[in-house]
Amino acid sequence: MPVGTDSQHHGYISDKDDYLSRMKRIEGQARGISKMIDDEKYCIDILTQVSALTRALQGVATGLLDDHLKHCVLDAAKLSDDEAAKKIKEATDAINRLVRS
Repeated sequence: MPVGTDSQHHGYISDKDDYLSRMKRIEGQARGISKMIDDEKYCIDILTQVSALTRALQGVATGLLDDHLKHCVLDAAKLSDDEAAKKIKEATDAINRLVRS
């Protein structure tokens, strides 16, 4: 089975509404940046908004990673060392992707 496609509930499920709300705000920020570019606003003002958008996305990513560690990894560790190792590898790979981005 591919990674992340299991049918169990994921750690973020209790915060799902919060994550969806945050993503809606992020969508609005992205649309605002597009409008700033379309309106030919000052480049530094646009970069400031891009930085804020980046921080908002990083906040979502680190929250999801925290939920993954507290729930998915912990649950896997209760099953077996092999399952825990798989989930830790997933987390490590995700961290590496975040650091590179």
